[in-house]
Amino acid sequence: MCGLLTFVSYSGSNKYGKKVTVKEKTKISEILSQPRKFDGKRVLVEGQVVDVCTNQGCWIMISEDKDSEPIRFKVEDGVIVFPVDEKGGTVRAQGVVSAKEYTKEELIEQGKHHAEEAGKTFDPSTVKGPKMVVILKGEGAVISR
Repeated sequence: MCGLLTFVSYSGSNKYGKKVTVKEKTKISEILSQPRKFDGKRVLVEGQVVDVCTNQGCWIMISEDKDSEPIRFKVEDGVIVFPVDEKGGTVRAQGVVSAKEYTKEELIEQGKHHAEEAGKTFDPSTVKGPKMVVILKGEGAVISR
């Protein structure tokens, strides 16, 4: 694995990747309810880190609040690595929205991969497809405790 780990810690805030430059916040719920509208657009989201990739630290799940659907903030493997202990932190994250329709077969493969990364089991019978999958292709994040 080759890449550049970008991590800077400042008084209670950890900065990952590129500088966050987008000023206007977009609600995660708005992105998830209108994915085609936001596809390809650079956005800033805020919320709580509700999960972290335990395999390579290559993604975090961000939720606006405890009852809302989270969005996956995915970074290139090895370029940014999120430590597992960032779970529970408050995050400001900038990235480009990617909305893609996946077949049932693609969703099963993706589910197997995500379960493996999270150290969990996966039941392919739970997959209904096709489905629109929305992620943020991560550029930079600031996580506070």
